[in-house]
Amino acid sequence: MFCGARFVVIAANQWFALRVELISCSIVFALLMGIVVMHDAVSPGLVGLVITYGLGIPANLASLVNIWAQLEMALISPERLYEYIRIGAEGARHTPVDESLTAWPAQGALVFDHVSYRYKASDPLVLKDVSFCVGGGEKIGIVGRTGAGKSSLMMALFRMNDVAEGSICIDGVDIATVGLQKLRSALAIIPQNPVLFKGTLRNYLDPFDEYTDDALWAALKKVRLHDRIGSDANKLLQTVDENGENFSVGERQMLCMARALLRQAKIVVLDEATAAIDHATDQLLQRVVREEFATSTVLTIAHRLDTVLDCDRIFVFDHGTLAQCDTPTALVGQGGGIFYDLVTEGGYMDKMDAATSGPQ
Repeated sequence: MFCGARFVVIAANQWFALRVELISCSIVFALLMGIVVMHDAVSPGLVGLVITYGLGIPANLASLVNIWAQLEMALISPERLYEYIRIGAEGARHTPVDESLTAWPAQGALVFDHVSYRYKASDPLVLKDVSFCVGGGEKIGIVGRTGAGKSSLMMALFRMNDVAEGSICIDGVDIATVGLQKLRSALAIIPQNPVLFKGTLRNYLDPFDEYTDDALWAALKKVRLHDRIGSDANKLLQTVDENGENFSVGERQMLCMARALLRQAKIVVLDEATAAIDHATDQLLQRVVREEFATSTVLTIAHRLDTVLDCDRIFVFDHGTLAQCDTPTALVGQGGGIFYDLVTEGGYMDKMDAATSGPQ
């Protein structure tokens, strides 16, 4: 990375030097042409003075622009420091409430009560007066067009920022009173592009050495990675490259799933997890979710609607508000609305008809 960045700097300097020379030569040429045109009005001494100072323009201009560029680069550091100083501190990692939540959450029931949310105090609201209840073990699909507020809902749940208004409760406990470590360790998320840090596979799956090797192998077997990991000579001690580059996107998501299985998370979030994987891996991930998280609350932010057509309910977001909330069949049966339009535009109506006629 350093060599690549260094090459860019050298190339940019050469590009800059060439253009400064061209500009300087243009200025000198203009001066000389002015002297030729006005030769009757200027004295030989003035001509010599102009040429003397004109020939120094290229070096002086290059030096001036270079100093200005260095000044701008030097000001980046205090600018970043100022930005970091203005960032508000996160909530407490531990609170007195944590001690009483030894088995929390037990059911995974989730309640949003008139929640409004924004990323910064100066930003507009991205969630506006959102209210809903999710029962423990319920499977919820979250859909909406780009910018509707789907991912913002998950950021509010993980307390990336505190809500502007309202409250979020899990099993009757307001998450604002829970320490961040307790809260986030109770939730599991499988993102679209998982980030794996450099180290061993065992350190990734169990960073705090809380589980035995047998438990790790059992989790890997459930996500169909047992053979893939077992074929490596180092087994659980094999190296994970930076960002998990030695694993495919689908395998990284399955490793996230294995971590969630180890923790027996009662609330699992799939943040458009199937958007960047092939159909076969998508089907495998959905099967693991259905089989291994049957008793957990699962929130699926959908990129492809076929991943949420079998959910218990669908939450449809539009411009930060909860526009629709019902079963997939009921929403399509309305014959209109955002979800109906999404199903029609995506060509999923046949699958909906099959799902409706299946139980009959």
